[in-house]
Amino acid sequence: MEYLNAFLTELLILVFITITFLQSGIDKIVDWKGNTGWLKEHFSGTFLAGQVPLMVGIILVLEVIAGLLAIAGIVEILTTGEVTLALYAAVLSAITLLMLLFGQRVAKDYAGAFTITGYFVVVILGVYIMS
Repeated sequence: MEYLNAFLTELLILVFITITFLQSGIDKIVDWKGNTGWLKEHFSGTFLAGQVPLMVGIILVLEVIAGLLAIAGIVEILTTGEVTLALYAAVLSAITLLMLLFGQRVAKDYAGAFTITGYFVVVILGVYIMS
């Protein structure tokens, strides 16, 4: 626990990533039909309309990997003081959020796109301080 104070900001960002992405991934697994059904309606009328299950699957995999990498990053920081896995978690989270932002913009859900901005700011701060 000697690294706790030295990496407090990084650890808090990783906990944020873990909660955000693992919860979202688990929700997609538990309610696949509900999520894809809502998103099919959300993307109806766009060029992405026929790709919803594939898109949800890709996002699901990325979210779970990002969440698990964040947990691994927490363990790595607390045991070695290294931030390699933590940085990977933050970068993958940023990429995932950019994909989500793209989808929201295509669907013309500007309020939803704006919401993603808050998450992105936290994650990009993590990328910045861990790189």
